Amino acid sequence: MNQHSHNFGDLLRTWRTRRRMSQLDLASEAEVSQRHLSFVESGRAAPSRDMVLKLSEHLDVPLRERNQLLLAAGFAPSYGERPLGDPSLDAARKAVDLVLTGHEPNPAIAVDRHWNMVAANASIAPFLEGVADLKLLEPPVNVLRLSLHPKGLAPRIINLAEWRAHLLERISRLIEATGDPVLEALETELATYPGGVTKTRIVHDETSRIVHPLRIRAGDTVLSFISTITVFGTPLDVTLSELAIESFFPADEATRQALLQLNSASA
Repeated sequence: MNQHSHNFGDLLRTWRTRRRMSQLDLASEAEVSQRHLSFVESGRAAPSRDMVLKLSEHLDVPLRERNQLLLAAGFAPSYGERPLGDPSLDAARKAVDLVLTGHEPNPAIAVDRHWNMVAANASIAPFLEGVADLKLLEPPVNVLRLSLHPKGLAPRIINLAEWRAHLLERISRLIEATGDPVLEALETELATYPGGVTKTRIVHDETSRIVHPLRIRAGDTVLSFISTITVFGTPLDVTLSELAIESFFPADEATRQALLQLNSASA
């Protein structure tokens, strides 16, 4: 039994457990025998490269972690990882910029795996004003930390308890999906920030019945937003697979008009 196989078996078992799949379930979906899968997990059998990729796909393992599984099994990584500014990603970067600028006068941001902001449109600027701790705005800006920090945006968020619960639930789901230790540390940090605790979302109006709004004060105006998340389809690059664009839309007419005025004033 070589070290690579043993490490792969441990990792595979971890992912299978995280996805709440039995050996029989995974073997059936991947069209391999349960006996062989058991041997692979125990290190008694070495997986082929194709098997590593097939099991990773059926376990919905993120691309970064698929590379780790390949390395643990003794194979070279399959998925490249390039910075967003790399010339080979020009088309993808232009697509991101197009989505961001096309969303104006509404705010939109692009974030990486750890919710660090990698790009934003001009409409986000007014909402970053008045941040008490300027270190929160030093790159890389973590938007979850910025949102919930008592010296960040938190004092201006009207429904902070609900929004805080929403963000903590979001990061918890990400941790469950990826097992990322950086996200785990971030979750622990965010949980220490004040802001109230609510386990059930309070319904205030008709908008709140269908989506979870963000209500934030901008000067003398209270802005209400709903948001969507956009990701790249079928990415083969680690960076692109971890990139997400969050676009904020006005949840009411007053917010829409206020955004138009803010955009005009900024211009």
